[in-house]
Amino acid sequence: MQKENCFYLGKIVRKYSFKGELLIKLDTDEPELFTGMESVFVEQRKNLIPFFIEESSLHKSELLRVRFEDVQNEAEADALIGAHLYLPLEFLPKLSGNKFYYHEVIGFTAIDETFGDIGKITGVNDTTSQALFEIDRDGKQILIPIIDHFIKKVDREAKAILLNVPEGLIEMYL
Repeated sequence: MQKENCFYLGKIVRKYSFKGELLIKLDTDEPELFTGMESVFVEQRKNLIPFFIEESSLHKSELLRVRFEDVQNEAEADALIGAHLYLPLEFLPKLSGNKFYYHEVIGFTAIDETFGDIGKITGVNDTTSQALFEIDRDGKQILIPIIDHFIKKVDREAKAILLNVPEGLIEMYL
């Protein structure tokens, strides 16, 4: 499995027991969606390795407690602490309306209600405190905060996002 065909699920943060159980910090608002998984891909030395899950449950509502089939003791569990977990993109629940996954809107056209066609969304910068659309307009990069009240409509069929951004924000980049 290639990383570009997967989404980041979370990170193994610590051991839970001496029997090799681990706690995973999931990168989701709905951790309960991931309690019934059969397997995950664990990143080890830049490769994604499948690990099969014997048992999983929520721990203190935000962590996932997992027992992998081939992890039987503390030493084997220690070797996985800090590893990132991935699942294939097709495991993502379908979103509708104005909800979207960041990877889903790359390539969409960004359109402002007042300005008109802004350009193509080339990426999403979520490393800042406020996630930003990275939009290419004739070689110039425009950054627009991903704020719910800016997003008026996500049109998956037309591959477009209709925005209503504050006056002057787009022009500031041009």
